[in-house]
Amino acid sequence: MDTPSRLTRAAWVVVGLLWAVALLNYLDRQLVVTMSRPIKADLAIGDARFGLFPSIFLWIYGLCSPVAGYVADRVGKRPVIIASLLVWSAATAYTGVVESFEAMLAARAVLGVSEAFYMPAAVALIVDYHRGPTRARATGFHLSGVYAGQILGGLGGWLAEDFGWRVGFLLFGGVGVFYALVLMVLLPPPPDAVLHSPLRREGVEGRGPAGISVEPTPRGFTAGAFAVLLSAQGFVLLLAMNLLNGAAYWPVRNWLPTFFQDEFGISQTLAGIYGPTTFNAAAFAGMLLGSTVSDRWARTNPRARVLVPAIGFCVAAPCLFAVGAAGAVPVILGCILAVGASQGFLDANLMPATCTVTDPRFRATAYGLLNFVGTTAGGVMTFVGGVLKEEHVPFGITFQAAAGFILLAGLLLFAVKPNRIS
Repeated sequence: MDTPSRLTRAAWVVVGLLWAVALLNYLDRQLVVTMSRPIKADLAIGDARFGLFPSIFLWIYGLCSPVAGYVADRVGKRPVIIASLLVWSAATAYTGVVESFEAMLAARAVLGVSEAFYMPAAVALIVDYHRGPTRARATGFHLSGVYAGQILGGLGGWLAEDFGWRVGFLLFGGVGVFYALVLMVLLPPPPDAVLHSPLRREGVEGRGPAGISVEPTPRGFTAGAFAVLLSAQGFVLLLAMNLLNGAAYWPVRNWLPTFFQDEFGISQTLAGIYGPTTFNAAAFAGMLLGSTVSDRWARTNPRARVLVPAIGFCVAAPCLFAVGAAGAVPVILGCILAVGASQGFLDANLMPATCTVTDPRFRATAYGLLNFVGTTAGGVMTFVGGVLKEEHVPFGITFQAAAGFILLAGLLLFAVKPNRIS
């Protein structure tokens, strides 16, 4: 097999293998929010303390993400991906045997640390392989595993009702440990190892076989990566946008099941379907549409990577406001579909957009910083939502505030000016 064919085959093998990891990544973190009633009853806690479970995960995940990206750029993406999956799967299995609030909180903290190392390494490895016309589709297909995981996670309420809330954690934790062993054998090496190209040496940039663009990957990586990234105006705008996006959409994801149960009297099983499953199914569809439109539009407009999610957010903002204001479940479900689709638009384009405004040497670090601001803000707002609920402030008010955040996020995206070709 010639070198370009080997590279193309490896590029899509990487996406396919990591799709399953992305599924487990989000399934494992999503399970807890669909089982609020049995977990609260078993551990004898209220909404505020339960809200700490998703919040502590997001805070630690966010704080670790910049370090995780740096480590992936410095040490290597493949070993980071495998180690991350192995540790978080063990933490997920442990969650199924905890007996106290403190033990559950510790398990969520370990989950946050270990999962933080996966996404920056994974998306950076994918964009290393996919340069140009397949970048958004490859990134989007990988992230479709995220939505699949969240959709399956939405069925956690059904697992809890029929088998008990612990079974899901034990089952999927075991699956993850096994799959980490599979990746040790099947996950391809980085693209430079596939190409064996003499062009990929320190400070050299050129074109590989069959016109494949080869970007420099200097060995002298330093902590100056953070200074380089934060000096780029476009990247700073993306950071501000992702902070607002996290503050808006994480509390929506985490509290939708409880919102349907408490304010509409819907069963735990249906609440999981109406909330996370509907949101993430729409995000899955939005990812497919947004990645296809972005890849095609980017051929003639270098701003396509930011314009697609910007338009999606401006449409989603009034729909998210309506989720908090409407009193009819069918109307709310329709609005959730629009809101979820806009998240898919962003997820498919976030790394491609980042590639248009950042130094290619520091992509994993850049994605880690984006994760840091988004998940930290999301953890704060998730906890605030739980505290407000205990003070008898309905979740609808939290969702209406989130609508304002997402509108501002869309406006910031319109201001991003690319300086590189994605």
